[in-house]
Amino acid sequence: MDGQRPVRLGLNIDHVATLRNARGATRPDPIRAAKMAIESGADGITAHLREDRRHIRDEDIARLMAEVRAPLNLEMAATDEMTAIAIRSAPHACCIVPERREEITTEGGLDAAGSHSALYPMVRRLLESGIRVSLFVDPEPRQIDGAARLQAPVVELHTGQYCEAWLAGDAAAAERELRRLADAAQLAEQAGIEVHAGHGLDFDTAVHLAALPQIRELNIGHFIIGEAVFTGLGQAILRMREAIARGVAARVLQQQAAQQQQ
Repeated sequence: MDGQRPVRLGLNIDHVATLRNARGATRPDPIRAAKMAIESGADGITAHLREDRRHIRDEDIARLMAEVRAPLNLEMAATDEMTAIAIRSAPHACCIVPERREEITTEGGLDAAGSHSALYPMVRRLLESGIRVSLFVDPEPRQIDGAARLQAPVVELHTGQYCEAWLAGDAAAAERELRRLADAAQLAEQAGIEVHAGHGLDFDTAVHLAALPQIRELNIGHFIIGEAVFTGLGQAILRMREAIARGVAARVLQQQAAQQQQ
């Protein structure tokens, strides 16, 4: 395994759209944020087109595809409507996520293990349309197995419980959750699935996730947009890139130490 392989950063622009929609106007423009993010070092853009259109709108997806020269990762619920929109829009990737209208943000992972019959036709349609499919799942062995049976090329591990434990200062719970993530990432790679991670990550937790040897991409939104209020979007992205680089460097040192012990 190449410990120095890069970890990509995807910026979720949903909450730039949240600010815009609070006034029902046109500013701040999430597409402008997407362009600035790519100029500042992000590798791609993530946007969640929710059923209720509470932040990202259909026209935002159209503009992202037309105006932003970077991969778009379209987060979407497992519905026929969203599948049709995805196939019509042809983003680089779609991440299928669970969605409940009353939730504030995504509360957990997709049940890839228990929803095979519903998800399999959707995954096939997206893949056959040339769209890379990712499943947003909790770091559980049965969900990794479910993703493998669905033939999804990518999973995005839900890091919410780990980040909550870290933020609360609960070291034992944080260590336990990080181990769950590490084990799930290893299982996914063994199954031939590319591993991404996201939800609730900040500068500290991004270091820890980037240090896991299987992680190829981190998708981060709310924290970076929040930091941008104080430091500017470019600086917030630069600091996150530095955090990811520290994680990759730690990964290399860990692997070198393991080789020396052999």
